[in-house]
Amino acid sequence: MKKKGQKITGRRFWLMRTEDVSEVSGIGCVADGIVFPDGVAVLRWRTAGGSTAVYDSIKSLEMIHGHDGRTKIKYIDKDL
Repeated sequence: MKKKGQKITGRRFWLMRTEDVSEVSGIGCVADGIVFPDGVAVLRWRTAGGSTAVYDSIKSLEMIHGHDGRTKIKYIDKDL
């Protein structure tokens, strides 16, 4: 539970694709995400269906969606 004066923090990122291997999400910025201080990452797809997924870590997310380097994480915020 958030205490008075306590900030909720996280590091925002975009999922950037140079090639659409699945032919579903497209290229460019395909998803928005955030990594929380405990390491949990949440990803929201920009596709028509717009699903949201939660991962134990950013490394897990990259292993699943990285497509051998064709998809990169681009951080919007500085390190936490």
